[in-house]
Amino acid sequence: MGRVNASTPAAPADDPARAAFAALRTPKGEHLLAELRDHDPAEELATATRLRRAHPAELVSAALGQARLRQRAVAKFGAEDAYRMYFTPNGVEQATRTSVATHRAARFAGLGVRSVADLCCGIGGDAIALARAGIAVLAVDRDPLTAEVARANAEALGLDALIEVRCADVTEIDTSPYDAVFVDPARRGGRGRIFDPEAYSPPLSWATAAALKAPRAALKIAPGIPHEAIGPEAEAEWISDGGDVKEAVLWYGDGFAPGSFRATLLPSGATLTAPAPLPAPPVGPVGRYLYEPDGAVIRAHLVADVVERCGGRLVDETIAYITSDEPYSSPYVAGYEITDRLPFGLKKLKALLRERGVGVLTVKKRGSAVEPEELRRRMKLSGPNSATVFLTRVAGAPTMLIGHPLG
Repeated sequence: MGRVNASTPAAPADDPARAAFAALRTPKGEHLLAELRDHDPAEELATATRLRRAHPAELVSAALGQARLRQRAVAKFGAEDAYRMYFTPNGVEQATRTSVATHRAARFAGLGVRSVADLCCGIGGDAIALARAGIAVLAVDRDPLTAEVARANAEALGLDALIEVRCADVTEIDTSPYDAVFVDPARRGGRGRIFDPEAYSPPLSWATAAALKAPRAALKIAPGIPHEAIGPEAEAEWISDGGDVKEAVLWYGDGFAPGSFRATLLPSGATLTAPAPLPAPPVGPVGRYLYEPDGAVIRAHLVADVVERCGGRLVDETIAYITSDEPYSSPYVAGYEITDRLPFGLKKLKALLRERGVGVLTVKKRGSAVEPEELRRRMKLSGPNSATVFLTRVAGAPTMLIGHPLG
């Protein structure tokens, strides 16, 4: 695949955002961005005043805005990439974290996929991961500025020979020449996050239809999607990174398991899967050990699978805390040894913590309206020891479980 991207498309004079971005890609703009790499946002006013003595005000403003976006993007892309890339505010917010995009690209590459149509590509986070996995990418976005940013990122990272960026309506793209399709519908509107999958842009129904036409496909969706909105043709995967659930993906086609549910934990890559939901797990008294399932396991409705594996039970039929009488080690749960169980009451908790000399308290809750910070403030902690308190329900009753992490 040869070089397909124009280096720096000229921006129309009536589009200030594109004109500002074009200015950033000139030698003067790039020099200014390099100078601002380590700038302190708290000193931005003084920095802007100083820079405007030597540079046009519009260029300084654009560079400072881009510098802020790059600093925010480090959490998703890492410093090495983030400070070479370009971003828009929505692009930083909606872009896939590199670790998640890399995992997804590896699944495609492992099945022999050599070309992907990346629809709704945004600033190019997924296209970058796919290209680094050796996959040729057609990256499509209908917003002209976003497409230019994606093109600039492919060039900045030396991947423009594998990534073709096209500004177009994704519904008009012929995806038949490609081994796979990836769709990342916009899930934010003018009023914030969109929860109805049919209000995505494009709607989930269109994305699903596009996926079913391809040999293989992946649809990125919000992790809170109702399970009933997932068709039987898809393998549904929930992905967490460092314990935080980042997204869900619907996989279609050869090599995937229709109707199954999967939880994947990054950075380890541990994957728990089940072909179909298990029956509701048993509920019983709190044992010596308590287990908190990873959020991806909960979202994938695989808590019952973990209960079966550890021979345990739930503390309440509506709460995703698992308990057992024997210790159990698994990447899919965080384990705790429980030392005390009390009916909910802040005075009782305060007295117990003072008696134990607890100065550092970790507060976890499920099924409780109490705010952790407020609880810690009211405890007035002091002492050399630490503890974890779980505010939850046990057999329907508000309960406090006190313990410490296993290991």
